[in-house]
Amino acid sequence: MAANQPRSFMASDDTTTTNYEFDDRGEAMRQMNSLLRGEISAAETYRMAIEKISDGQVSENVHMLEQMQQEHGRAAQELRERIRSLGGEPSESSGAWGAWAQTVQGTMNLFGDAAALKSLKEGEEHGLKDYEQAVEDSDPLTASLIKSELIPNQHRHIELLDQLIDAAGQA
Repeated sequence: MAANQPRSFMASDDTTTTNYEFDDRGEAMRQMNSLLRGEISAAETYRMAIEKISDGQVSENVHMLEQMQQEHGRAAQELRERIRSLGGEPSESSGAWGAWAQTVQGTMNLFGDAAALKSLKEGEEHGLKDYEQAVEDSDPLTASLIKSELIPNQHRHIELLDQLIDAAGQA
């Protein structure tokens, strides 16, 4: 390898490589902060949905939403720690993602719980796509976190929201 070429890391499973390079730390921090802002926004959005839905819904549904909110909070904390470990400064707010939370709140107020649950699902699907794209451009430890924890959480949240949407449609 020539001295001026960046070195690539191997991904954690030893069968694939990531596109992450030492020279790309700034871009990696930007990307991880974008993922972090998405998680902060998701936690905010679930909090608003829980407040709205808990007014008259079955506590089991609220409990599932609370679990998803907590998982987004934990994901945000893990991303913060990962950013700090790489020498970066983590975002503290949801930034533009906060607009998504406001949109979901407005949807709940106008169209009810089923529409709000569909909006939450859309957010989860968007987050899943972001993680799937990010995994290839992440350092090995971040890629491992995304593949082993964050992507599976997104899939599970989508499945649970589908169940809640179906139940809301039958109510």
